[in-house]
Amino acid sequence: MNRTLWTRLAWVVALLPRNVCVVVLRAYRAVISPLYGNVCRYHPSCSRYALEAIQQYGVVRGSAMGAWRIARCNPWAAGGIDDVRERGRPYRLSRFGFVLPPTQPYPQSSGDARRPVLLPQRTRKA
Repeated sequence: MNRTLWTRLAWVVALLPRNVCVVVLRAYRAVISPLYGNVCRYHPSCSRYALEAIQQYGVVRGSAMGAWRIARCNPWAAGGIDDVRERGRPYRLSRFGFVLPPTQPYPQSSGDARRPVLLPQRTRKA
C-alpha cells in the first residue's frame, strides 16, 4: 500500500470518535431537542455549542466545554451570545457536519522544484 492510502486511513481512524459524537448530537438535535422548544438562555443552544466544540477541539476537550456550558445554563445566568472560540487551524466540515482531514494549503515541494525568477524592472528609459 502506498503512503497516501495509509495517511487517509490514519485520518479516518483519528477522526472516527469525533464523527460518532457528531451523529449522536445530530440525532439528539433532530429528535429530542424540538420537544423542549427554545428554552436555552445562550445562543447558540447548548447542544449546538457542544457539537461545534467537538468538531473543532475533539471529543475529550469538546465534551468538557459542552458540559461546562450546560453547567452555566441556569435560571440565574444572564445568557447571551457565547460562541466556540475558533482554532488556529480549523478542520473542514462536510455538509452533514462530519469532520474531514485538513488539506495541505500548498503542494509538497520537492528539492529540485524550480522557483520563479523575478526579473529586475526598468524604472526609467535609458
